[in-house]
Amino acid sequence: MEATKIQRGCQEKTEKIQDRISVFFETYHIGTLLNYSGIRKVRGTSPLVIVKSIFGLPFHGMNFFRGIVQNNELEFFKDAAYDLLKGSKYNWRKLMLLLSVKISSKINALTAENREKVIIIDDSPYDKSRSKMVELLSKVFDHSTKRYLKGFRLLTVVWSDGASLLPLDFALLSSAKKKNRHQEIREASDKRSCGYRRRQEAITESTELLEPMIRRVLRFGIRADYILMDSWFGLPSIIQMLSTHVPVICMLKNMYRVFYQYQGMKLNLDALYRHVKKRPGK
Repeated sequence: MEATKIQRGCQEKTEKIQDRISVFFETYHIGTLLNYSGIRKVRGTSPLVIVKSIFGLPFHGMNFFRGIVQNNELEFFKDAAYDLLKGSKYNWRKLMLLLSVKISSKINALTAENREKVIIIDDSPYDKSRSKMVELLSKVFDHSTKRYLKGFRLLTVVWSDGASLLPLDFALLSSAKKKNRHQEIREASDKRSCGYRRRQEAITESTELLEPMIRRVLRFGIRADYILMDSWFGLPSIIQMLSTHVPVICMLKNMYRVFYQYQGMKLNLDALYRHVKKRPGK
């Protein structure tokens, strides 16, 4: 009897989560956004059904293997999910950006107009030390531990108003130097496809991707008062380039060959800090 009650409770919880996911998909017209992103049904199961099942995995406390591969209650087989995720012509970047624009506009309608909104740029290591044959696997430098590791670098662009945070864009980067790459591009993809452009992007310097990413999110309707980034991107050329779109706030590197104009003097960062350092009573 007790086991039946627990089973019924779990089933009700699952149904409630599924209902809320369905409401979210209907409210933000995910099916339409999938179509705009080139993710359309060719044969078999609709992409919307597969995406909804994958989207719900963390809410049900399941990983991909348990929730998709081993789940016999789904109306599609695991191959359909793999084919969808491997599709080189599907623009997942556009889907994420379109959805974030919709959600940010809803947040803006509920908050004060003078609330400051920012675009944050960050670069994090993506460790794949146990891998050997992953496409474009490379040796990358981890700035937090000051050591090299085998994997990728994840360049992310997000939007925040201080309370909410929305992902806007990302790039999974290999190394621009061929000698640092353990694997190269395996297949000759269609050069017009998103998959090919992503591969070319992965072997490009991250500093060359920043302005296109910022211009893209602004063109889609994201609005922000500032761009925030850490000292890794705090180069004069990058600051000047991004400031033409949105004012930049960032930490600076202590580079002795880089000078800043202050009260008619050209000072490096150490000298500038000594001049503007806060003093008691001033």
